Amino acid sequence: MTLPRAARMVLALACGAQFMVVLDVSVVNVALPSIRDALAFRPAQLQWVVNAYALVFAGFLLLGGRLADLYGRKRVFLAGLLLFTLASLVGGLATGPGTLIAARAVQGLGAAVLAPATLTILTTTFAEGPPRTRALAIWTAVGVGGGAAGSLVGGLLTQYLSWRSILLVNVPIGAVALILAGRGLAADRDAWATRRLDLPGAVLATAGLGALTYGITRIEATGWGDPATLWPLALGAVALAVFALVELRFAAAPLIPPRLLRARAIAVGNLALLLAGACFGPMWYFLSLTMQNVLHYDALHTGLGFLPHTLITMVVGWRVTPWLLRRVPARTLIAAGALLAAAGFLWQSGIGAGSAYLSGILGPAIVLSTGSGLLITPITATVTSGVAASDAGAASGLLNTTKQIGGALGLAVLVGIAASTGTGPQALAADYGRAFQAIAGILLAVAVTALALPRPGGRTRGPVSGRRASAGR
Repeated sequence: MTLPRAARMVLALACGAQFMVVLDVSVVNVALPSIRDALAFRPAQLQWVVNAYALVFAGFLLLGGRLADLYGRKRVFLAGLLLFTLASLVGGLATGPGTLIAARAVQGLGAAVLAPATLTILTTTFAEGPPRTRALAIWTAVGVGGGAAGSLVGGLLTQYLSWRSILLVNVPIGAVALILAGRGLAADRDAWATRRLDLPGAVLATAGLGALTYGITRIEATGWGDPATLWPLALGAVALAVFALVELRFAAAPLIPPRLLRARAIAVGNLALLLAGACFGPMWYFLSLTMQNVLHYDALHTGLGFLPHTLITMVVGWRVTPWLLRRVPARTLIAAGALLAAAGFLWQSGIGAGSAYLSGILGPAIVLSTGSGLLITPITATVTSGVAASDAGAASGLLNTTKQIGGALGLAVLVGIAASTGTGPQALAADYGRAFQAIAGILLAVAVTALALPRPGGRTRGPVSGRRASAGR
């Protein structure tokens, strides 16, 4: 399939921005010791270099998605990209802990505006069917590459340049993207943009998601029963419950229009995405620990060890899955991919201290990454299908929020399952093995959930009336 030049430009901009957003979730992890020494961070402060980005990113995703519907996709894309780029510059030049943490928080805000906008631009540029499937497959593959490349890129830049380079590298990339986007993206302010932002819903959703995410991040350190964990979780749950009431009863232009969730494809698809996020997000965490603590790889070799996972997922998702989706129903492909990935994680759970890379890492990687590549694009296509252009941003924000919350909640639960029973490599291998077995179990639930998706041709159309996404928008 050959895309017109304008469509290729849109796809390149959306994928480049998505790569930066996903990369910066994890790129600082390897550089934390260098950051601590250079800026005299106290131990309690250092975690906020990571958490400030993650919390703000998760908290503002729903709002970021709806902004694109109300104020124009091009305008919101440029604003998010500018904010992200300027925050990267400030963070890269920071001379103290407070400045760097604040810059990372603003980066997270820019990312929360930018990430839904990239998906919204794609779903309103490419018509449903093979063109959109191929675009979503490339966008998904780039996101997988960004997530997997974070530790490797961070390690290389920190080792051979400076920790500052992991933030400053975004500046020239962002500047070029701003110029190209200003010229290449068409203005798209339409009649629906005259609606006002649902400010009460925005405040409640942001506060609720932020508190919920913060509580989840505290589980690993304090456990489920500690007040430092329970209070944020409770406040987040209450805020989200009130948010749901406001959206259903009072909001004139809801942040998440209830008609979206009345579509079975969107509701069930997001549930499947939540469960899948609880598997593939924590996967990198436990694989990294396995390679370093069980097989005794250093940071660089650990990053290189992830290359098969990244490459296989990208190739399958980019080249194989779009071809299969023209021949196999999405629900069948999601279920098959989940079952294949579950088999790979069961294989991965058997790793031991004496395992070789080929049998302990590469073999399972081939199976689980093939399954991952088969299921992610069909889920994304399902939860963005049939959505009116006026709601495309809301649907994109919901998708990104679901994936983010799923990953955070999955990691918290799996860390508890993998609670250490010993200190030696073999004991740790058994601990991580339980986490991989639990991931396999969750993937079985993904396969069952996929069967509840509508059959081809049977999707309800109620919530998607109005303007349709069309090619050339």
